[in-house]
Amino acid sequence: KNIYQSLNSVELTKQQHGVLMRFPFFVDLSRPEDVLNHTCNFYLNTEEGISVGVWHTLPASQWEKSARRSPEWYRETLGDGTPVIIYLHGNVGTRWDKSSRIEILELILMDAAGYHVLSLDYRGFGDSTGDPSEAGLTNDALYLYHWVKKHSRGNLICLWGHSLGSGVATNAAVKIQEQGRYLRYCNIFVQNFFHFFFQMYRFLPGFESLLWNIMKRTSIVFANDKNLKSLISPLLILHAEDDNLVPYHMGLELYEISLQTQRKFNTDAHVDMISYSTSLGFSHSSIYLDPNLPDNFPVAAMFLITIFVHSTGFF
Repeated sequence: KNIYQSLNSVELTKQQHGVLMRFPFFVDLSRPEDVLNHTCNFYLNTEEGISVGVWHTLPASQWEKSARRSPEWYRETLGDGTPVIIYLHGNVGTRWDKSSRIEILELILMDAAGYHVLSLDYRGFGDSTGDPSEAGLTNDALYLYHWVKKHSRGNLICLWGHSLGSGVATNAAVKIQEQGRYLRYCNIFVQNFFHFFFQMYRFLPGFESLLWNIMKRTSIVFANDKNLKSLISPLLILHAEDDNLVPYHMGLELYEISLQTQRKFNTDAHVDMISYSTSLGFSHSSIYLDPNLPDNFPVAAMFLITIFVHSTGFF
């Protein structure tokens, strides 16, 4: 069973029962070309008996050469020296997550330099096998990170976490740091685990506590605040002041924790927080629509270039 199936026929009240189904509908995750150009699908065995699906989208510099190419050819392109973004999606998403991933991905790829973007479905999500747990999701992200590192040539590697993925990102970043490596960049969208599914069912009595109990039962917690007390990699936090699911002050708290950490360890890692005014109406899921960026050039791309330019070496 995956995390959605864990809710099947669980009592919401004495009279109500909920049934969840896997998302998305009518999408063949093995055929990314149906929804996204210049992208291939492949699978990695992150542990014995665990297979996770991954999409690899190419930077613009490789587009003309990519027609009818194999996953092996895509893998070889990781050695072209351009930065790599590992995208970690939210709790009810998949590597096809149209509500956030594709829009953000399209903005990132507008940059002339371009980036490789790899998005995986953790165990129990999409068509990946296994049962989700905090340790398992973190291990899947770490495996992909080390796989990318092995096949690239000193490329800048960045973790981009959205919703649940922000917890996966900080967990993985701390593990990488503990392994004696320095993660050059970690991005967090300060957003809630519940996403649109929570919006659909939160009016039901007891639903919020039910979902939290299931997350705990499957050992999925992710303490971003705890992770940021030891993480010394560059960090960017994006948060809208009118976020209706996660209070804005929580993003500020994470930012302050990270600043304190950099001071404590006397590092020069770049830490930034971009806040979006209530007047923009971005709320919980629309930060990618930021109209104040020239030609829709994403904040993340500018931040990445800053880190890239000032880097003196790669891990």
